[in-house]
Order: sequence, then C-alpha cells, then structure tokens
Amino acid sequence: MEKKFKVGVLGATGMVGQRFLSLLENHPWYQVVTVAASPRSAGKTYEEAVGGRWKMSTPMPESVKKLIVMDVNQVEEVAAGVDFVFSAVDMTKEEIKAIEEAYAKTETPVVSNNSAHRWTPDVPMVVPEVNPEHFEVIPFQRKRLGTKRGFIAVKPNCSIQSYAPVLTAWKEFEPYEVVATTYQAISGAGKTFNDWPEMEGNIIPYIGGEEEKSEQEPLRLWGTIENGVIVKAQEPVITCQCIRVPVLDGHTAAVFVKFKKKPAKDQLIEKLKNFSGLPQKLNLPSAPKQFIQYLEEDNRPQVAMDVNFEKGMGISVGRLRQDTVYDYKFVGLSHNTVRGAAGGAILCAEALTAKGYIEAK
Repeated sequence: MEKKFKVGVLGATGMVGQRFLSLLENHPWYQVVTVAASPRSAGKTYEEAVGGRWKMSTPMPESVKKLIVMDVNQVEEVAAGVDFVFSAVDMTKEEIKAIEEAYAKTETPVVSNNSAHRWTPDVPMVVPEVNPEHFEVIPFQRKRLGTKRGFIAVKPNCSIQSYAPVLTAWKEFEPYEVVATTYQAISGAGKTFNDWPEMEGNIIPYIGGEEEKSEQEPLRLWGTIENGVIVKAQEPVITCQCIRVPVLDGHTAAVFVKFKKKPAKDQLIEKLKNFSGLPQKLNLPSAPKQFIQYLEEDNRPQVAMDVNFEKGMGISVGRLRQDTVYDYKFVGLSHNTVRGAAGGAILCAEALTAKGYIEAK
C-alpha cells in the first residue's frame, strides 16, 4: 500500500481508545491523524488529555502525544480530515447509535467496538475468520443511510471470542446445545487494579448485560443475509454465566457442548488446528498465522502463559475431553482488549479495506 489511510479514533482517551492507538502504531496501512473525545478533553494535546490515565503496558506512541484532541461531537470537522474512523466512544447506547450514524452520513466508514449497533439489522457484526460474508449487507445499509461510501461495521462482544470461533470450527458436527461460563478480566470494564482495588482477591458473579450478549451474539455471527438484513441462526442454543475475576487481561470460558453428529476427540482437535479464514488467506497485517492453538497440557490455557498468543489475536483451547452429561467440554481463552476489542476491530477494517469497502476519500 503506497499511501496510508488517514484514520481517526473516537473515544481515544478511554482504555479501548488507548489500545487502538497502541496497536495502530507503525501500522503498514493506517496512520492515526485525528483523535477525538469528550468536550472536556477537546483542545488539549492527547498527552495532556490522558494525563496519568494511560493504561497500556507499552508507552504512549510518540506519534499521537502532540495531536490536539477534537470534540467527538463536532462530526463534520472530525470527519473532514480522515478516510475512516474507529469508534470506542463512552456514551449511552442511543447516543452512540446517533453519533455513529452521523459519521457514516458524512461518507466516513465507522468500524466500531461499541455494542450499540450490533443488532441493527443491516449492520454487519463480524469476526473476520468466521463471517466475512456479512459485509455484503453494507450496500443495503448504504441505501438506507443515503450514502455512497459511509457505513457502520461492528465487532462482537469480547466474551464470545473464546468459544464462538471454536464452535464455528466444529460446525460440520452440528453443535446444538452449549453451556458456557466466562471468567472475565477487569480490563473488560475499562479498569486496572489501581482503579478497582476491591477486585483484588475477589470474584463478582454478575456483569450487567453480558450474559444476554454471550448467549445471543454468536447466533448473529452464524446468521444469514435475507432481504438486505442479517437473520440470526437458531442453533445452537446457548446458556451462559459471566463472572468478573481478578485478572487484568484475558477472558476464559469453560464450555460444554452437545453435537448431533458424534465426532471423535482427534477430529475436533484437527478442526481447531486447521481452522482459518479470510484474514489468513489474504495475509492481513493483524491476522494471526495460527488462529486457534490447541494445548495438550492438563493445566492450559493459562492467562499468564497464553493470553498473548499471536500478539493477542489468537485463541487458545485446552482440556477438551468427553463429558458424562454433554458430549464434550473444553476451556478457551482470548485476549479481551486485543482480539476482543481494538485488535478485532482493526482486523475488521483490514478485511473491509482488502474487500474495497473502505477507500481513501
């Protein structure tokens, strides 16, 4: 790519916004030229606006420190200087819906980390290895919005990344009933242990709205486009519990599965190891070479050892074994702010760029 796309990050001062900026540093296709946040941050340099709230383990990229933060609500002004934007704004659901549509209507594609548009019927919600064909709903969305190049695409909830791709790899065996319990890191709430000391040595068995997302969003990934909208799949039926645990990064899932066709364990492992999709085929910059790794050790995957597999873009699976009530059970692990948030959105943008949906203005 001769000339880099000019990118804006909306909600750039928050934790996911910071993760976007750290992952986009030295990106071969994209250059961050605009950062936008709430009016209270506007007018300051990015370094001043964030102050002591930089939450990444790597230093703030030099390239963004001196950028002047723009007011995210000044849609026309922000959109004027960029080819597309990543959205990680912290607003109410209705406000997010409105502002993302406003950006799209300026002919600026929006690739969002937010949940607001995940159930908008003509907005693709995509894990690029799982359902890139859902991008084909974008022309219908553009027609509704009255745009030529503007649109919204989203990535799904961070908690489903540790098991939905696994079930996708096993699709031919027809999983029809799934029980999952997710053990979710505190960064999923935008927190560190400094912000949330009461999480140390603690477990909270409730994360608002998370169980519904974890049960329903995989079905949308596996849905089909009918008459210009995405219709969710009906199976497998998923029931889920979501628990906050004292871990900084990494969502773990303990999952039980029933299959209509009865696979052998080695068949299931082979499907995981060989599972790949559009990002691997196109060799996209953020694509993991190995999307899913299977670990044979009894005590893996572990957050401390495995969360950064493939720079946080891969998924780790272990403890696959037959069950006495269900057919099989396994443990999955994914990095919730890389694959599950900013990294997953960047991979979506790369796929959209490769497919010609994102173009320079």
